[in-house]
Amino acid sequence: MFIVKAEADQIENIVNMSVRAFETDVNVGGTKGDCPPGFDSVEWHEQMAREGHLYQAMIEKDLVGAAILFPDETNNSVYIGRIFIDSIYHRKGYGILLMECIEKNFPCAAEFNLDTPCWNERTNAFYGKLGYRIIKVEDGFNFYQKKRTQSI
Repeated sequence: MFIVKAEADQIENIVNMSVRAFETDVNVGGTKGDCPPGFDSVEWHEQMAREGHLYQAMIEKDLVGAAILFPDETNNSVYIGRIFIDSIYHRKGYGILLMECIEKNFPCAAEFNLDTPCWNERTNAFYGKLGYRIIKVEDGFNFYQKKRTQSI
């Protein structure tokens, strides 16, 4: 797997994938419609792409997921705003590969930060498995951080 900045002609595919991915959250503690802001918006994803934050996850020539990433000015810290894998690829290890790609794509980053809803059993278990630690719980969200180690 590799990640590249999203191409304009892939935005609609990315949005459709986002919808499929986040609608599965009802299976892991979410309620219908309890999805992240802009998850189904072409305009929002276009804005993220224009600002350089939208990345597409590829396996060979196949689009399998995406990420919204916010490195700081020095690339010392990366906020992972969102990741998703198309639901047809769930439970195949692609989420792990995507997170590894993100960490490798920012070799200067000393830390990676993200948040996820407390109710989402799947994402909380996933980030814990990858070595992310809860640093704060606020307003129904767990805030995670992973410090760079020699193994990244």
